[in-house]
Amino acid sequence: MALTELFSARKSCTTCPYCGVGCGVAATQALQPGDGDPVIRIQGDEQHPANHGKLCVKGSSLADTLGNHGRLLKPQLHGSDCDWDTALDYAASKLRATIDEYGPDSVAFYLSGQLLTEDYYVANKLMKGFIGTANVDTNSRLCMSSAVAAYKRALGADAVPCNYEDLDEAELVVLIGSNAAWTHPILFQRMQAGKARLVVVDPRASATSEMADLHLAITPGSDGALFNGLLHYLTEYGALDQTFIDNHTEHFTDALYAAAEWTPEKVAEYCSVALDQLLAFYELFRSTEKAVSFYSQGVNQSSSGTDKNNSIINCHLATGRIGKPGCGPFSITGQPNAMGGREVGGLANMLAAHMDFSDDNINRVGRFWQASNMAKGPGLKAVDLFDAIDSGKVKAVWIMATNPAVSMPDARKVAAALRKCPTVIVSDCVGDTDTARCADLLLPATTWGEKNGTVTNSERRISRQKGFLEIPGEARHDWDIICDVAHRLGYGEAFDYQHPVEIFREHAALSGFENNRAQTRRAFDISALAEISEQEYDHYFTPVQWPVNADNPDGTPRLFSDGDFFTPNGRARFIAVDPQCPKQATGNQYPLVMNSGRLRDQWHTMTRTGRARKLLDHSEAPEVHVHPQEAQKFGIEDAQLVRVESETGQFFGRARVTASQKPGQLFAPIHWSDSLAHNATVSALAVPVTDPFSGQPEFKQMAVNIEPLKAHSYACLLLRTSTATELHSRLQAGDRLLEDTILHWYRVPVEGGYRFELALKQQPDWQAIADKLFNLSGQQLNRQRLQLPSGERWLLHSEQMELLVFTSADWQSLPDRKTLEDALNKPLPEVPAQLLQNVPAGAQMVCTCLQVSRKEIEAAIADGAASVDELGELLGCGTNCGSCKPEISALLNTNLAVAVG
Repeated sequence: MALTELFSARKSCTTCPYCGVGCGVAATQALQPGDGDPVIRIQGDEQHPANHGKLCVKGSSLADTLGNHGRLLKPQLHGSDCDWDTALDYAASKLRATIDEYGPDSVAFYLSGQLLTEDYYVANKLMKGFIGTANVDTNSRLCMSSAVAAYKRALGADAVPCNYEDLDEAELVVLIGSNAAWTHPILFQRMQAGKARLVVVDPRASATSEMADLHLAITPGSDGALFNGLLHYLTEYGALDQTFIDNHTEHFTDALYAAAEWTPEKVAEYCSVALDQLLAFYELFRSTEKAVSFYSQGVNQSSSGTDKNNSIINCHLATGRIGKPGCGPFSITGQPNAMGGREVGGLANMLAAHMDFSDDNINRVGRFWQASNMAKGPGLKAVDLFDAIDSGKVKAVWIMATNPAVSMPDARKVAAALRKCPTVIVSDCVGDTDTARCADLLLPATTWGEKNGTVTNSERRISRQKGFLEIPGEARHDWDIICDVAHRLGYGEAFDYQHPVEIFREHAALSGFENNRAQTRRAFDISALAEISEQEYDHYFTPVQWPVNADNPDGTPRLFSDGDFFTPNGRARFIAVDPQCPKQATGNQYPLVMNSGRLRDQWHTMTRTGRARKLLDHSEAPEVHVHPQEAQKFGIEDAQLVRVESETGQFFGRARVTASQKPGQLFAPIHWSDSLAHNATVSALAVPVTDPFSGQPEFKQMAVNIEPLKAHSYACLLLRTSTATELHSRLQAGDRLLEDTILHWYRVPVEGGYRFELALKQQPDWQAIADKLFNLSGQQLNRQRLQLPSGERWLLHSEQMELLVFTSADWQSLPDRKTLEDALNKPLPEVPAQLLQNVPAGAQMVCTCLQVSRKEIEAAIADGAASVDELGELLGCGTNCGSCKPEISALLNTNLAVAVG
């Protein structure tokens, strides 16, 4: 139905739930005539300053992720549905009994950057103010804590100095450990649209380096040496801002002494980059006043991530390139509310409002909250917290909106620890995750489109996330669930909130409470919002960057313009950095370095993006990127199934042989898990070593081995939902018939059911498998088998199609999946065998937004298209979100080079 035929359209402006860019989203909900479901249309909010109406492919596809399929809609206790009173009584009684017997430190909360600030605030208040433990940590520990620790060491506060306009103003942007073209595409497009030259520092070639002026493919983990060398070079060639150093910093001599040995020659050797490339970068930085360093997980997820961050910040302090337009050290977050969570004390080593655990701050927060039992010191950080669960020190844990059984290092040990923990409570919107399977109690929480509160993006901008959908089933907001448990624990007076604005006002008031130079001035201050009305909060809240206080009532776009920092003496601190090698060292048993990261069209563990079928078109399966030299050495062919092993676990994926990897290095995306595929949790490979200052784990340099897996044949199965659920549960439970037959599997959600891709150990008995799935033993099951040159094909059905199977000795020869998937939603033809014939070969999608395949792009190039813009005009690819432009450019370069050759 055309949108013009709809009526009762209602528009809501909210914020995207994905990365830390914090894009504004306009969601239009249009009701159809009659009783049809409303049509949701998603566009960028043109008024939001973070994105000015643009959205990446993930944001543009948000409407495809809505719906109740797979949602947790009722509380579940020990696997059975229950009512809310039973669930909350259980949660409170278990927490109370554990605290009474073992003390407050025997319980823990593990939170998420998916929560809204209001959710985070009440969870932190309950634990640190009333239960009396600081065992409250968050998955932000896994992505941002090293950046936080570095900012605090250097600037005195967890305070990002830059804003997005600096990317527009910059003349040089250095991207360090960031594939922003895929992970933060809206910001990357701003970089490209500006006047900056782009330098990428990353061990592997990527979509970002494809579009850069210079790519330094450094040795994994050598960032500290690279920037120590830059500090040395800046000193040697007279690029220091001595006035700024003298007036606004301290400890410069210590940092300079630590950097003195890092000559360009030594750095080039240590980092394995050509000396001329290194000097080109150093000279660019030296001679470009407006320079932004833009860094992310490649720097943070390291056993020395804090020092790496500080080595970058040192170079900006030495040149005075901070607090000015177009320059500064800019850490970019990976989650929509990682910063908001830190504002309210979501990390175990913080109190609310960016306060630490000094005696004065404990007293200050306790007086403000009128708290009965303030925590007296820092709690357990994420890795230590799950170790404490494993050892039995922590006996009750409440996990909210995150999936640590997938995301933590040594992930299978984490899952085992949760399974033996006496009390595991999980609040989530999804009913079946790796973590949910470890829970005693599941609590249905609201999700994007239903939640109501605030988030803070990477430039310190607070925005509203608004609910525009009816809350399904019995789901409830996280803050409301927490408050109900607090009431049952006896703390009701302190948690008597009726609307999230009441929580926000309290949060804002605390940020300004005794916040002045006399009491050690704090960076985070939104006290000007402490009296906001419910109407203003719901209808007139304008995105604003903190501080927002009496001095800055309209917010603060850029920090430190006056050279005054949040240290006791107001001076920024240089940090002497001694570069360290990764703790996970390669050797004879594990000779390769595994890097992990994100793909363009997926996010985190795919509980949201995995619901949008088209977001799987670009890459639908776990994969391992391997350099051709390594592929030859280990006997691996492109698209072959491989096993990667480390000291702690194993990972299965399909090999992608590509020169984007350097020899000796592998890459695998983080998104798949054991609930989506067999042995597909990349973090299971990571030894849980952490940064000593931040507690952040080392995910980017895992020592591994790799080997090819030999499959007898491959199969593609299409099943309706009920049958697919049965197959999935049997695969998860280790069904003997399936285990004896299947080497590896992954599943893809499709309309009306699921598609399973299988690697087979031996010739399968499809009749026996079908009988088991359908429970049809003794009943008539129609069965048809067709032997074609491309492989064997089976159709097994009762009254309608239940199972469609295509098998082949060659995985790549299996037919086009989209054509097959359409069969699930069509009546069974009069001659069912027609479903088994005439299915075209598959095609990899490059432009997800407009469904333009690699084959179509290559054909257009062969016909004379010679630029990304020209291909966009011909095919439409790259003209919507632009995320595919780097890949289109790479295809152009490759195909034109072949033509010339």
